[in-house]
Amino acid sequence: MPIVRNLGRAASQLLQSSGCGCGVSIVPVRCIGVSPRQVASDASFHSVTFSESNHPRVLITGGLGQLGVGLAKLLRKRFGKNNVILSDIRKPADNVFYSGPFIFADILDYKNLREIVVNNRITWLFHYSALLSAVGEANVPLARAVNITGLHNVLDIAAEHNLRLFVPSTIGAFGPTSPRDPTPDLCIQRPRTIYGVSKVHAELMGEYYHYRYGLDFRCLRYPGIISADSQPGGGTTDYAVQIFHDAIKTGKFKCYLRPDTRLPMMYIDDCLKATLEVMEAPAEALTMRTYNISAMSFTPEELAQEVQKYVPELEMSYNVDQVRQAIADSWPMNFDDSNARRDWGWKHDYDLAELVTTMFSYLGSDSRIAQAN
Repeated sequence: MPIVRNLGRAASQLLQSSGCGCGVSIVPVRCIGVSPRQVASDASFHSVTFSESNHPRVLITGGLGQLGVGLAKLLRKRFGKNNVILSDIRKPADNVFYSGPFIFADILDYKNLREIVVNNRITWLFHYSALLSAVGEANVPLARAVNITGLHNVLDIAAEHNLRLFVPSTIGAFGPTSPRDPTPDLCIQRPRTIYGVSKVHAELMGEYYHYRYGLDFRCLRYPGIISADSQPGGGTTDYAVQIFHDAIKTGKFKCYLRPDTRLPMMYIDDCLKATLEVMEAPAEALTMRTYNISAMSFTPEELAQEVQKYVPELEMSYNVDQVRQAIADSWPMNFDDSNARRDWGWKHDYDLAELVTTMFSYLGSDSRIAQAN
């Protein structure tokens, strides 16, 4: 027993002094973090900056959707392959799985998500898990759980662990009473879809956590995003992706929106570029936490005319889906993104003609393009 007492005294002396001989006070340490629901009203948080770490450690939720894989590729090129973790609840394709770190992450499982952030020392989180507009209307309870409850989990974990958090918003965050041409950053928002309601909720909750807890929340309202790398995922603007696949495979396309339905659109490379730019922007340059971004605006008829320059035999027909048409009619026709262009230098690269050429090139229609030229 004297040996035990002596060891205890020695340990106590070591704990009460540092290597330089300065006294150090010992206080009890909690092994678990503190969520914003538990913190004092004057608590504050900060995000890890590049001065504290050479590169951010990134987690992307919902990474197998339209944007996650492309974003991971862009971020890995910039920050290093092992610094960017892609996650989802689905099984990835082989090319995705072997291209860099991938893990299972369910945003409705708070404990699992928290463990991922802690174990991988995450500093940036891109939250892409969501049910899109048309799919959400078909399953409102699931959309409410994923888009709202999942968001709450992410907000709490991001604030608790000092993350820089990006949550995308959308044209769907506006409603029929919003100004449509153009739609400014700040105006009335009364969406009529669970998808839109959840995105307004995300914008407001993110801003609340920023002002209440100091969370470094950043958000962009995306227009319709067009990509050759992914299949349509149930969004109202997905016709602008499907038309290219059908034009190449069958030479026929049946559109579910009216030919004169004008909506803002963007090529995926511009979307990913804007996302990285706003995340890297100095906090002091941001005059708001949610920005519109835009590149082009067109109708199905205008898109078809551009596609027919490469596939002259394309047969375009219309079978209007009343649900999706009602959604589109409540959305902006054009975005005013002047604040993003002023604050952090946003500038798009692709217009409609460049978009169509690029899509056909990626989808393997070189022979059609050569013939057209």
